[in-house]
Amino acid sequence: MNEAVRTTGGLVSGVPGSDPAVTVFKGIPYAAPPVGDLRWRPPQPPPAWQGVRKAAEFSPSCIQLIVEERKPWTYEFMTHNQISEDCLYLNVWTPAKSAAERLPVFFWIHGGGNVEGSAAVPIYDGEALARRGVVVVTINYRLGVFGFLAHPELSAESGRGVSGNYGTLDQIAALRWVHENIAAFGGDPNRIAIAGQSAGSRGVHNLMVSPLARGLFQRAIAQSGSGIVPNNRALRLAAAEQQGVKFAESKGARSIKELRAMPWEKVEAGTRVGSTSSFQPVIDGWVIPDDHNAIFRAGKQNDVPVLTGLTADEQSSQPNYGTIPLEEFRKQVEQRFGDLAATFFKLYPFSNQAEAGEAQKASARDQGLVSMYLWAAQRAKTAKTEAYTYYWTHTMPGPDAARYGAFHTSEVPYVFNTLNKSMRPWTEEDRRIAQMLGSYWVNFIATGNPNGAGLPVWPAFREDAAVTMEIGDRFAPRPVADKAKIDFFRVYFDRPDATAR
Repeated sequence: MNEAVRTTGGLVSGVPGSDPAVTVFKGIPYAAPPVGDLRWRPPQPPPAWQGVRKAAEFSPSCIQLIVEERKPWTYEFMTHNQISEDCLYLNVWTPAKSAAERLPVFFWIHGGGNVEGSAAVPIYDGEALARRGVVVVTINYRLGVFGFLAHPELSAESGRGVSGNYGTLDQIAALRWVHENIAAFGGDPNRIAIAGQSAGSRGVHNLMVSPLARGLFQRAIAQSGSGIVPNNRALRLAAAEQQGVKFAESKGARSIKELRAMPWEKVEAGTRVGSTSSFQPVIDGWVIPDDHNAIFRAGKQNDVPVLTGLTADEQSSQPNYGTIPLEEFRKQVEQRFGDLAATFFKLYPFSNQAEAGEAQKASARDQGLVSMYLWAAQRAKTAKTEAYTYYWTHTMPGPDAARYGAFHTSEVPYVFNTLNKSMRPWTEEDRRIAQMLGSYWVNFIATGNPNGAGLPVWPAFREDAAVTMEIGDRFAPRPVADKAKIDFFRVYFDRPDATAR
């Protein structure tokens, strides 16, 4: 695509990828900079520009705490560019030679707990997927306190009596921009697959339940993050507003006007604990009308084909994964499961430290699988479209591979086929897996079904079958869990005080 592309904001020109068959457009604004009086307001249209805008560099990432000391083999997963409140930009990789091609579109929402991450993270490079006939879009959205602060004063000024979902509104604004503009890049606005991993996956779930996103996408891919998991459930607006009041008081701000006048460094300081933040999406009755489970039970979701799954070792980055001392683990089980603890001990028996470690890992894996199964079963009762579920089992090569296993996020470089963005000692097997995984994803993006010629058959979800597709070390259906474990976690998840771990 050698000519400048006309968007609603003006003309943009891209640059050739490392493969000149792909053109890359970086740093296209999809909303006005959310600074000054636009801090904690819904995204506004970007100012139009004159002439041709050169889209050759990634924009700054949204405000977050950048941790400099990372292990070298995690470089490809981290944000490395500058940060700024002026961050609402997106990137496009297109293999189209003209606007007439109408290729399927992959719209990627990055992960990072809604507190970190960026569209510029190396493993999200879209060139390899684009070479397979897909237009790839990656986006930034506001994070942490800047993306999810709710406050009574903000609700009052909104005109709708709501506040707090600015990051989600950014995602919807970017999706609307893509729906309106992607045809000019050779993409098909009627074949958009929204996709994300971790917090990005929860963003996908938010878009599936949001009436504001209705009609803007035709498929959904949710990797390692589901609205049914208890600690992923959103706060109600009133509780989030009170949290916002306490936050403003902690900053010595008597009004939102004073908070808006503060430097971002002062606002952001102390808002994050480890990799989490209390500022998260809010059930506000407008952007997110209700609890995800209630919306899916009522059949009020945006009903599109879904591909969703998780990794075998989602929790392996936790410092005590599989190593909690036996008696401490026993006490944790009793505290967490209450009168269900006796059943837990029958399902996951242990009498020594080695067995306790295996019980910790096995129960964590089963909980994830059953949570996914229950979500898909709930969805199936009202959906008219198919769902495809997966379980990623492959361990990346590299230091501490045995310690971390198929860790959270580890499937993403295989999906994007960005193995070349890392110094890991990749093998031919890794490259083969990346090719197969990419084929499944591209098929789903294009048609809503991952199956295709030469690939092992991936069955659509059926509640009575209780199987999921293992991908990674094998590509074949496997049981979710035995019936007793499914029943155990079904009862547990129905409890209002359930926690994810």
